Amino acid sequence: MWARLLVALSVCVAAAVAADDDVEVTVKDKRPVYTPPAEPTGDVYFAESFSDPTAFEERWVKSTAKKDGADEDIAMYNGKWELQEPETDGALSGDVGLVMTEAAQHYAIAAKLDRTFVFNETPMVFVAQYEVNFQDGMTCGGAYMKLLADTEDMSLENFHDRTPYSIMFGPDKCGLTSKVHFIVRYKNPTTGEIEEKHSKQSTEKMDFFDDKKTHLFSLVIRPDNNYLILVDQAVFLQGNLLEDLSPPIVPEGEIDDPEDKKPEGWDEREKMPDPDAVKPDDWDEDAPAKIPDPDASKPDGWLDDGPEYVPDPDAVQPEDWDEEEDGDWEPPMIVNPVCEDIGCGEWTPPMIANPAYKGKWKPPLIDNPEFNGIWAPRKIPNPAFFEEEAPFYRFLPVAAIGFELWTMSKQVYFDNIIITGEVAVANNYATAGWSLKLESERSLGGAMSLGPWIDSFVEIANEYPYLWALYAFAIVSPFVICAAFCVRTKGKPKDDAARKKKTDEPTPDDEKTAEDKEKSKEDKEKEPDTLKAEAEGESFVASAEDEEKEEEGEEEEAEEETKEGEKGAEEE
Repeated sequence: MWARLLVALSVCVAAAVAADDDVEVTVKDKRPVYTPPAEPTGDVYFAESFSDPTAFEERWVKSTAKKDGADEDIAMYNGKWELQEPETDGALSGDVGLVMTEAAQHYAIAAKLDRTFVFNETPMVFVAQYEVNFQDGMTCGGAYMKLLADTEDMSLENFHDRTPYSIMFGPDKCGLTSKVHFIVRYKNPTTGEIEEKHSKQSTEKMDFFDDKKTHLFSLVIRPDNNYLILVDQAVFLQGNLLEDLSPPIVPEGEIDDPEDKKPEGWDEREKMPDPDAVKPDDWDEDAPAKIPDPDASKPDGWLDDGPEYVPDPDAVQPEDWDEEEDGDWEPPMIVNPVCEDIGCGEWTPPMIANPAYKGKWKPPLIDNPEFNGIWAPRKIPNPAFFEEEAPFYRFLPVAAIGFELWTMSKQVYFDNIIITGEVAVANNYATAGWSLKLESERSLGGAMSLGPWIDSFVEIANEYPYLWALYAFAIVSPFVICAAFCVRTKGKPKDDAARKKKTDEPTPDDEKTAEDKEKSKEDKEKEPDTLKAEAEGESFVASAEDEEKEEEGEEEEAEEETKEGEKGAEEE
């Protein structure tokens, strides 16, 4: 009811305000104000809250490159990046983030770290953390970050899909496939080749693509080879660098010899047809699998010459049928009912399995005396093998952070990015930023959908006081209408007996005389057995008479109420 009332009020207010062409209404933003987190201290390599537009323009570089292998019309990174506040329920005022504003576009933007993150020998961890809000949901597209490798020819203006990176991390979805990527580009110290190592995927639900709330994605990699992916500070996936990446960081010690070939005549057949077997003389390969049932007989009443379809005997020629224009009328054809019940046409016996059927003869299988086994090439030492107990220290140094994405959904929001070597620093940064958004979205998400409406009504009515009367009328009217339908005024009964029956007021029949009181006293003094006998003999007669009187009284009362109700309704 309140939702309909608000809609009605909004229509009325809009009509009233629109009646005055010179009216300009400004509604104040009543949302809680967001304060960006302060610049973090500690082992920090990069921190970005997007709170300073000037600093953003100086720090971030939009790519002017072309995507490799794409058609000319979509090869450019033409997606429009903007600093905007989120538009979802519970958003805080002043909460500015980096937004991909358009759908079906390629995007690429990057910024250098304040200092290069080097995975050296000192005890440390690697933490990458940022916020994402899929404000319009996500059908197909990514929101992952690329931590670009430190190379001599790195150019942020030329950032594209083939730009070398060290780590890729973040959510990605297309259709029914949803992921949170963690990919490491690892350099083999023996061969010098760099290969992508993909983490296993989590089995947790991924509601963050569609709930239109701000979510915190965190990646923690430790020197002891353990890594964690957290969503909203809860463990989403945990794994081990040496056990849970594919292909594994450390390759197999032995591989198949590419030069080894299977010898000619190598027999891999474990079984073979018996060369001495002979087909039996009585084996008939031409015998059919099915034959007519010799025991079947034609049902009684079967019509060999009966038609499958007959004219409908219940059909009637339409009254408007004109034989000159429509021709001779013929009834429609229907399935012959005799054929449905018994059968018509040429009768053939049903088919059954042929007991003499054996099929094509094949010799039985016996063990192959020439069986050499299943051939496999011999193993040789893997020339790319290396031993590694702590791959963390061999990760490629990170010099920049970038988003190189394709999305079919618009309004993907990023905020509060941090790269640090301390988990506590990342947690404090989240507490100062993301936690405020989480609290607002939880507490104000439902109320915010009505809050701006109510604030708008108050602001407008303060400027145009006559609208308060309109508000009062709109609020009170539903209660008045409800009362009019639910409350019915009844006339006072004119019949005194009926009135007393309604109010339970004593009537002459209810007043006991002195004789009745004396008789009642005598009845109480009687023996219980006597009372019981009298009750058993008289109860049926008394109850029948009482019921008859009661029914007559109820009928009179109902008739009187009906008349009085109709009269009261007419007066009302």
